[in-house]
Amino acid sequence: MQRQRPGGVGLIRLAIRSLVPVLGTVSVAAEPTAPSVVVDLSLTVAADRPCVWPVGMTPLAVVPTATFGRTGRHRDMLVIDEHTGTQWDAPAHFVPPPESGLENAGPMGSVTGEKVPAWQFCGEACVVDLTRHRDEAAAGESFLIGPEHVREWELAHRPVGPGDVVCFRTGYTDAYYRPFPAGDRFVAEALRRRTPGWAAPRPETMTYLADRGVTTLVTDGASMGPLPDLAVATHVAGGRRGMIWVECGTNLGSLPATGAFLAILAAKHAGGSGGECRVIAIPEPKLAATLIDRAKAHGVEDLSVTLDENLPVVWPGWSPGEEGARYVSKVLNAFSKERGPFFALGHLFDSFAGTHAVLPSCPLPADRGELAAADPAVREAVAAFERRHGALGTSAMRTAEAPLASMLGPAHVVDVRNLVGTATFAKGKPRGPVVSRALLEEHAAIRPFRSGEVVLFLTGHTDRTFRPLPAGPRLDGCFAAPLAGTAEGWPAVAPEAVAYLAEQGIACVGTDGPTLGGVDPGTSLDVDWLAGSRGLVVVAMLTRLESIADREAFFIFAPIKLAGTRGGYGRGLALVATPAGPDR
Repeated sequence: MQRQRPGGVGLIRLAIRSLVPVLGTVSVAAEPTAPSVVVDLSLTVAADRPCVWPVGMTPLAVVPTATFGRTGRHRDMLVIDEHTGTQWDAPAHFVPPPESGLENAGPMGSVTGEKVPAWQFCGEACVVDLTRHRDEAAAGESFLIGPEHVREWELAHRPVGPGDVVCFRTGYTDAYYRPFPAGDRFVAEALRRRTPGWAAPRPETMTYLADRGVTTLVTDGASMGPLPDLAVATHVAGGRRGMIWVECGTNLGSLPATGAFLAILAAKHAGGSGGECRVIAIPEPKLAATLIDRAKAHGVEDLSVTLDENLPVVWPGWSPGEEGARYVSKVLNAFSKERGPFFALGHLFDSFAGTHAVLPSCPLPADRGELAAADPAVREAVAAFERRHGALGTSAMRTAEAPLASMLGPAHVVDVRNLVGTATFAKGKPRGPVVSRALLEEHAAIRPFRSGEVVLFLTGHTDRTFRPLPAGPRLDGCFAAPLAGTAEGWPAVAPEAVAYLAEQGIACVGTDGPTLGGVDPGTSLDVDWLAGSRGLVVVAMLTRLESIADREAFFIFAPIKLAGTRGGYGRGLALVATPAGPDR
């Protein structure tokens, strides 16, 4: 076991261990709330709120495609465009590609969402308080944030520079992001020139910040572009310098002026103009300082697969009728005089596509009534489960209320790649290796599991098999071939091993396999039910875990904050200690 020096990951463990609750068996009456170690800066995305730009964009839809009563799990399909709710802009959103010949084209027009380096999504929040100017503009216009406002903040605090995330706090979303009809005040009424718009920076402000090495911004306004006619110029000024930014952030008033660590957990759409994101902050001084040091040293590893139509990102099921909604990505708007000088994609896909979190409410019924009303086959499976593992839990938890603190913490990587190649499988009889309780107990004798850690199983599966989909009738090696029994399945964590981790105070378990429970349908369902009943959050389909296997690493994940869902897709990052210098 690696000896821990004062500070660094040991300090993180102490902070998280004291702040992350052990969730226990989940019930409707007693579900945990996230403690103050993590602050959510993201809006709840819901169709009854102004989460979508009211002109030329795709309305949000969340469509149930599976229920506990029929399948023993819940599943949803999403219709969503990239710029929904709290979302971020990549340079390619407003900068055309260099070969296009269009106005404002340049090299940054080739930097789509999945090409932005992971370190640019993290840094130290520098909160510029502009709340006094929130409505200080004429109807249909924005208060213009100039370089002078940044300089005023710098005189009061410190100069901004590389590794800082400059946050424009105006209180706009806090005041106006409301269910309809009040929600029309958020964007529509400003576009109709009936109310003032959101405060936003002038192009010169973007240049000022870029000259100081700032590459990441956040605003709690509806757009980084000011009304009525500077939106394109501001977007281009920042995008051409390689900047990215979050729009529709919220709750910035909960952060100090400096010193909080901020992370943008962005959906990773291939070829995208940015996308939906979850933004979180950690204000606790000692933990924040450690993570900020790592971010500024570019010690950030991306552990998420890319969402792409040509990659195996969606669950295909063991048989017809079990498939999740396929990932579909289409150009919603191309650069054109007719539709506007910007680029964006729209998507349709299963909510658990790619790297995703499974909350307890995904595999569990909301209450005993839902269980009693389930199909006979599901009730029989539950009865068999309860004979082996005890009572099945219940959970009505939704993503918007999920305990974010349980999805972050010191990474504890368990390398089980030596199990690969040991399973006996046959066509129609899928099997994979099994991670047993005994194996974990043997591991813990050398490196004990500690409350507050995130346990990550390194199987190497996505690293080996996450490849473009082959032409039929060949089966992809990530999902389809293992499920058909024509290739070995990814290692499964046995139900007893899951129970053991819960006993050790672990609240979150991750794997670089598509699921925690492997390819055997019975074992898979038992694992999901047991993990949910013990209150564990499961993060599945991670990748590149080898990059943090032998390093001090702090893991962070959060699903996109979609109302009504039970977890779902997002971005997993790890902040690692680098050789550049010791942790603070």
